[in-house]
Amino acid sequence: MNTHILRELPVERARTRIRVRVVSMLAPLTVTAGIVWAFVQPYRLTLLHPYGQGFWWLAIEPPLLVCFAGVVFGYFVARPLIADLEGQDDGTA
Repeated sequence: MNTHILRELPVERARTRIRVRVVSMLAPLTVTAGIVWAFVQPYRLTLLHPYGQGFWWLAIEPPLLVCFAGVVFGYFVARPLIADLEGQDDGTA
């Protein structure tokens, strides 16, 4: 009778799990960095004082772009990459 609750994962499978965790955390960390940047340097957000500014000056703000890049990365890069890594782990890829 085998009473081991935890079994060892193969080294390659453990590396794949680490890669999946790292890739899945990149998008939330990027969005968080953009939000922190907006709070640390609020003068970069001209939404707070839009006197005489056009639409593009208000829409294209560095902290907002960082948040947008994190969201785009999460949806269009991270999800397919994680699916590929998990498929490789299952042996289907």
